[in-house]
Amino acid sequence: MPSVLITGSAGLVGSAAAARFARQGWTVLGVDNDQRQRFFGPEATTARTRDALREAFPNYLHHDVDIRDGEALGALFAEHGADLSLIVHTAAQPSHDWAATAPFVDFEVNATATLKLLELTRQRCPAATFIFTSTNKVYGDASNALPFVERETRWELDPAHPWAAHGIDETLTVDRSQHSLFGCSKLAADVMVQEYGRYFGMNTACFRCGCITGGNHAGVAQHGFLAHLMRSTVRKQPYVIHGYQGKQVRDNVHADDLAAAFEHFHRAPRQGAVYNMGGGRHSNCSMQEAIALCEQASGNKLDVTYGEQARRGDHIWWISDVRAFQRDYPGWTWEYDLAACVKSVYEGALRG
Repeated sequence: MPSVLITGSAGLVGSAAAARFARQGWTVLGVDNDQRQRFFGPEATTARTRDALREAFPNYLHHDVDIRDGEALGALFAEHGADLSLIVHTAAQPSHDWAATAPFVDFEVNATATLKLLELTRQRCPAATFIFTSTNKVYGDASNALPFVERETRWELDPAHPWAAHGIDETLTVDRSQHSLFGCSKLAADVMVQEYGRYFGMNTACFRCGCITGGNHAGVAQHGFLAHLMRSTVRKQPYVIHGYQGKQVRDNVHADDLAAAFEHFHRAPRQGAVYNMGGGRHSNCSMQEAIALCEQASGNKLDVTYGEQARRGDHIWWISDVRAFQRDYPGWTWEYDLAACVKSVYEGALRG
């Protein structure tokens, strides 16, 4: 069977991809040094997920490597490059709030490390598929200029707008907007992944994701909105809403559905592909609606504090139009709707 290298393999998306390919008999080279715990504290550790992968799959081989360490990555590619047919790059510094506290670390993790991985792939296994977990934050807050209509529990896009039916597509500009430093570092990586596809003829893809969720998400205040919200509700801990009256809308895609999309792309890869990926109209909610769902699942009432100031560069409304990916890969669709996502996150919160 082929080999896949997955960075951030103990994180939410990385662990979903690792489990998916391991079940199919792939040799999975996991790269994860629990940097998330260093960023966000002990609540954010991915150690339990790492240990579960090791226990469940003898073909999962874990490497405690920092993706900024070019020498250690080079050694991995030197040893395994000839066998690698797929690289799934999910490791990241994922928070726009945290990025502002350490801009150089954020850029080194998100942008420079991505370039190192791309170049090692080109040198050691140029025929391999390279998949990058990008973000809708590469668009900055350009979507906030869209015409919105206020509803009782959410903001909605004006029904007359072309994106109202299916969400925001890949033609949204990445210019003339506020991105957050996190959005900038991810955009630099995103463009580089595209360029390695176009310039060097490599099979690469950027999946520009909205909110990704699932039971393995170690959500914290700085990142992992639905998981952190559910954990706060289950534990009866206070929660702060930042701006937009709590009516800001997010689509939610389960990590298992995203991992399935990665597999579909690898089966028939393209060069320099870009896809918006999320829950779309199939799975989305506002903050107010998400709170109600978490309260219903847990039976607890959430202690909510409302702040007038929105996070800088944050979106009022984001629903991804995934039709570009579905046109290229018509065999893919969601297995998880919003209710199933909430159930998965609730079960994860009960595990701790």
